[in-house]
Amino acid sequence: MDSMEKGANMMPEQTLSDEEQRILRRLARQALEAAVHKLPMPQIDTNEMTSRLQELGASFVTLTIQGMLRGCVGTLEPYQSLADDVREHAVASGLQDYRFPPVRAEELNLIEIEISRLTLPQPLMYTTPETLVEMLRPGIDGVVLRDGMRRATFLPQVWEKLPDPVEFLEHLCAKMGVDPGLWRRKKLEVLVYQVEEFHE
Repeated sequence: MDSMEKGANMMPEQTLSDEEQRILRRLARQALEAAVHKLPMPQIDTNEMTSRLQELGASFVTLTIQGMLRGCVGTLEPYQSLADDVREHAVASGLQDYRFPPVRAEELNLIEIEISRLTLPQPLMYTTPETLVEMLRPGIDGVVLRDGMRRATFLPQVWEKLPDPVEFLEHLCAKMGVDPGLWRRKKLEVLVYQVEEFHE
């Protein structure tokens, strides 16, 4: 548990300022609106790009309408600047989430954007299904399950709708495309991460 406790403290000392969060929210909104209207991606004002916004960063962008999910796409591992990552996944959430039709122009004023900035996922070492359930921290940990080439994740925010760890794992297995009870019968690779979440 020591390594997990350490992981939980990774984000606060590097949290984004209110201004940095505001910039990312605006970039996400501008990118989404441009993509929906089939316009070129707006230029980024380099003068407002702080070092944190230019550093490699991993994010998920979630779109909702009146609290209902409208799209959610992101990455678990950083491969581009945080600013570019947020813009890319704002567009992908609106147009490329296979669970939903592309966002229409008339929906833009209804959509609320939520951004989750991720810590790097860390392996969770467990021995039995029972210990896995005990080690998960509802409301704190995002969870990744891997089984061979299959992979799925739930952000920490999903705990609000699935507060029971058993139910959480079952739904995550289903999202991965396997039997919901597979985590009980087979030792899956499990990783956990935390997020800094902010929204419009």
